[in-house]
Amino acid sequence: MPEKTIPILPCPSLPPVLDFYTALGFEVTYEQRSPNPYAVVERGGVELQFFAMKHYEPTGSISTCYVMTDDVDGLYEAFRAGLKAAYGRIPTRGLPRVGPLKDMSYGVRQFLMTDPGGNCVRVGQRTGETGHHEPAPRETFARALHHASLLADSKGDVAGAARVVDRVLRLTDETPTSVQLLQLLVLRADIAGRLDDEETAATALARAAALRLTDAERDLGRDALTRLEDLWAARRP
Repeated sequence: MPEKTIPILPCPSLPPVLDFYTALGFEVTYEQRSPNPYAVVERGGVELQFFAMKHYEPTGSISTCYVMTDDVDGLYEAFRAGLKAAYGRIPTRGLPRVGPLKDMSYGVRQFLMTDPGGNCVRVGQRTGETGHHEPAPRETFARALHHASLLADSKGDVAGAARVVDRVLRLTDETPTSVQLLQLLVLRADIAGRLDDEETAATALARAAALRLTDAERDLGRDALTRLEDLWAARRP
């Protein structure tokens, strides 16, 4: 039998976590309520296990794991559909939340989701051979997107990511392409939401939605447009 690694992740209470993963299409295959609350969820070849701890603070969690798939786009759409059905929208901030799908510099296409227990699950598909970081882009706006994405998602420095985006959006001697401007504005709105900066989020979303894009540009910016849709929906009462 081949070896298998199964992450065991903490949470303060099992029910919200199990509800979240059930919405994503997971099945609860085991649940123990006493003496120690413990549960297992499975979806296809993915298995996650959870244990409940009294007084555990999800917002301070650093628990994480990585799920590799050969169909990250399909999983992302399936998860978004399940969350819309369960929550009425895609949760984009706070707990739980789901991040945007994007191509990363280290050869994966991925998205991050954080469950009600504060556990960050990265879901990705390899797009490169090495799995190592490529050199940062030299072009101004591509470089800003590269660094801001890493700061916001990999490092968790949301404020630092905001400064990177704000700096290049203020440039007057260089101009981003329409797709780059869309990606920068959507990323800035996303970051602002996570910082509870509602005014900046609303302004960035409005600017992004007002962009006139060709069909080819919409295809290139499809990930950002999907995130734009989710961010708008999350602002509705």
